[in-house]
Amino acid sequence: MNKIPSVDLRDFLSGDETRKQKFVNEIGKAYEEIGFVALKGHFLDQNLVDQLYAEIKNFFSLPVEAKSKYEIPGIGGQRGYVGFGKETAKGFKAADLKEFWHFGQYLPEGSKYLAEYPENVEVAEAPEFNKVGKEAYKMLEKTGIYVLRALALYVGLDEFYFDKFVAEGNSILRPIHYPPITEEPKDAVRAAAHGDINLITLLMGAHGKGLQVRDHEGNLVDAIAQPDELMINVGDMLSRHTNNKLKSTIHQVVNPERELWGTSRYSIPFFMHPVSEMPLNCLENCIDEDHPKLYEDTTAGEFLHERLVELGLIK
Repeated sequence: MNKIPSVDLRDFLSGDETRKQKFVNEIGKAYEEIGFVALKGHFLDQNLVDQLYAEIKNFFSLPVEAKSKYEIPGIGGQRGYVGFGKETAKGFKAADLKEFWHFGQYLPEGSKYLAEYPENVEVAEAPEFNKVGKEAYKMLEKTGIYVLRALALYVGLDEFYFDKFVAEGNSILRPIHYPPITEEPKDAVRAAAHGDINLITLLMGAHGKGLQVRDHEGNLVDAIAQPDELMINVGDMLSRHTNNKLKSTIHQVVNPERELWGTSRYSIPFFMHPVSEMPLNCLENCIDEDHPKLYEDTTAGEFLHERLVELGLIK
């Protein structure tokens, strides 16, 4: 496969059952075969995208001592700033060549998760940063809900099966800055080969070379979206829950050619997580004689904690 399939969410939203089923079939097939799609017709308008990029570039250009004020100890990097070289992919020793920020869930008053999730961190130096981040978070979450509705139908569940699990889920919006490379990296790349932890990831900023996806023959495929597309992939939680019917695909962000070392790269993934008590047990309708149960029963919270320890974000 030489490219990532492209689908249009407007088919699913059209009110036309034929178009809706076409979208369900296309996205389901793509996630069975390669685990990635490029999605048009999402809820992020270009003005919001432009505002968000302007705000994150402004934040990451602040002096290190200013950014470091927002690195909150004791929460495993779940909110605020995580400095350069702090995260290491599972199975790797060299830290990734990136710094990033985390926006988390915006809970209603009285939510039972208020005690479970850390609060979002306000940036004093950038008055619009948090406002724009929250708006983008909401639009990506809304997009993700509809993608999960389509996938629920594809695997034979009720269309709204995932809604109750993601409504106040522990989702994360992560603006990432890959700074210019100033010296020959030894073993480090901008983001080493990994699978995502969560249900699905919605990625802004896959418009240039860098992101690569490993297909089922082991070939690396450049994943390049059009400017109006989001790249969306299956995470390990959804792969596990569907007994690997929908596949979480290994991907990486490679270093650019040497002549581009002096440039920054920005990307903005939205990691869609469910609430911690969601069972990730393999769905009965994804298990049969040809597809025996592959995974032990667990919950989303237990699985997330295990993976954050592996990433070095929780000791």
